[in-house]
Amino acid sequence: MSSGTSSGSSLGTRSSKSEDDLDLQAQMERRRKRRKESNRESARRSRLRKQQHLDDLTSQVKQLKDQNKQLSLALSITSQNLVAVQAQNSVLQTQKMELDSRLSALTEILCYMNTITCTNASAPANPAMVNNITSSSSYDLLGASCTWNQQPIDMYQCF
Repeated sequence: MSSGTSSGSSLGTRSSKSEDDLDLQAQMERRRKRRKESNRESARRSRLRKQQHLDDLTSQVKQLKDQNKQLSLALSITSQNLVAVQAQNSVLQTQKMELDSRLSALTEILCYMNTITCTNASAPANPAMVNNITSSSSYDLLGASCTWNQQPIDMYQCF
């Protein structure tokens, strides 16, 4: 009987080992399933993050394209304004040169007119009295006699 008992306990141990193996296998299967589920969830979150990143980049591309269009338009308008201002500046410089030339000519005429005054024979003999003369006779460029005020002409009143 002892051999039967030992044989029975040996069978009990074996069945317990196979139950332990089954429990261990079931536990390992549960862990494997949990790991698979966790990996699926992690992959899903990764795909969502990737899609969100792609959406963000797409939005940024659209925003940068819009900004680029606005800047291109602003550059085009500024370039057109530059051309217009340069043309206007050129016209103004030409006008300035013409006005400078006219001013120079008028200044020369005024200087000439102020220096060619001639006193006639009835002018005072005393040189100190020359400053008191209010008019005198002189000759213009063609030799005609003319009379004008002895005071210098203010060239700014001519304009």
